[in-house]
Amino acid sequence: MEIYPQEYYEFFVVYNDGDYYTGHDLLEAIWLTDRSNLFIKGLLQMTVALYHYEYGNVKGAREMLKAAKYYLTPYKPQYWNLDLLPVLSFIDQCQNLIPVYTDKVPFAESHVLPLLPKLYLNLE
Repeated sequence: MEIYPQEYYEFFVVYNDGDYYTGHDLLEAIWLTDRSNLFIKGLLQMTVALYHYEYGNVKGAREMLKAAKYYLTPYKPQYWNLDLLPVLSFIDQCQNLIPVYTDKVPFAESHVLPLLPKLYLNLE
């Protein structure tokens, strides 16, 4: 079994709990030590997108999901013991649900945005 940075394992726990802010921090700690790791950058972008969307930054979410797909696609079907096919499918689903002609809604109104599916991440 390969050993990854401790933050990678911790990321799965907080991500699956819906704590995208902490997930972002954990992935950023990995990425800042190795900026050539575009796989981590892709997961980081996806997590940031979900955080932005929760707070009404629709345009930011769209842009981050686009970047996430770009960075993660070369690593399919599996990398760092993560099956990327469900991740990429999730990104596509989110991109199809996120309003195209809305850039931002106030946080107090973010509940009116379409609900995104939930993706649970598990190491293989």
